[in-house]
Amino acid sequence: MSKKKICFVVAVPGTAEVFLRDHIKALCKDYDVFLAGNINSEEDVKMLDLVGWRKIGILRPVSLSSDLKAIRQLSAYFKQMKFDVVHSVTPKAGLVCALAGFLAKVPIRIHIFTGQVWATRTGFMRWMLKSVDKLIAKLDTHILVDGGSQKNYLVENGVFKADKGQVLGEGSICGVNLDRFNPLAETRIAVRKDLGISNDKIVFVLMGRLNHDKGLYELLPAFDRLAAENKGVFLLMFGSDEENVAATFGNYKHLKRDNFLYYGVTHAPQRMLQAADVFVLPTYREGFGSSVIEAACLGLSTITSDAYGVLDASVPGITGLQCKVGDVESLYNCMKELADDADKRKVMGAAGRRRVQEKFAGAVVVRHWKEFYDRLLK
Repeated sequence: MSKKKICFVVAVPGTAEVFLRDHIKALCKDYDVFLAGNINSEEDVKMLDLVGWRKIGILRPVSLSSDLKAIRQLSAYFKQMKFDVVHSVTPKAGLVCALAGFLAKVPIRIHIFTGQVWATRTGFMRWMLKSVDKLIAKLDTHILVDGGSQKNYLVENGVFKADKGQVLGEGSICGVNLDRFNPLAETRIAVRKDLGISNDKIVFVLMGRLNHDKGLYELLPAFDRLAAENKGVFLLMFGSDEENVAATFGNYKHLKRDNFLYYGVTHAPQRMLQAADVFVLPTYREGFGSSVIEAACLGLSTITSDAYGVLDASVPGITGLQCKVGDVESLYNCMKELADDADKRKVMGAAGRRRVQEKFAGAVVVRHWKEFYDRLLK
């Protein structure tokens, strides 16, 4: 008896490599799994256990001619292969897949929401981007969301009705690899030495894109104030500088070489995060907050905002503290509280690691995905 066929649709193969690799490996035991997206060669997908793949020109920028071409190509591929399920990740792939899957009459069409760009937009752009999400939800037969507070936000904003969206387990699209994110004292010492951070510093770390939505313009003044009062604190930042935030560093007179470092992009978060004591993400919007649970898995206490999405990644008062969105004073108070209390940092960090091990281990999230597919297809 032939296996049922699943096709994941992404804009770029890196999305599948980062978020879907373990899911695909588990699903391949019982199903034939394919991938469609901007795949240029076998080299792009060599780490994935795929039966096959197809290059479809799904571009991230809006382009009517390119988007219509991608929909036609993908619909033809779906008809040719007679897939039982198509499943999209990221908004642009979601729109193209929803339209192509509907036209090809694929019986099960799934999209997973992992955050909303329109959450911080206004006017026409907000309306347009939100309309895309509504269309995806209308055309697809099943909607997944990678966190409970994000689902509530989407329901409240009329993207879909509560009974259509579903969160698998406790949320998160792929969880955390416990073997990779394993805290080691020797790693902490080595990374601090590499970065020139003395062992007595209390290190706050942000890892993510440097832009307004991540709360950079609250973090920098909050830390600047803290650094003026406490010579033992240090701010470490990783990520791509999308808005030339680095040009503003000189505006903060207490940011100096001995208490601040913008490293840039790292491809080894499991190592570099271990230099820190507290993970900070004062975000304006978030799908779930994968970086928060990765940091928690390394035993870091966390400070997160009360924005939807990231609410699911921590437990205020247990695994970390919570500040108000866009509020420098609130963030400063949280940072000062953890800077002043080593025991609290340690207790919260340990609680965060236990929570990740129980609820967000990669193997746990994979099991939820496999059970979801088995309910649909067996």
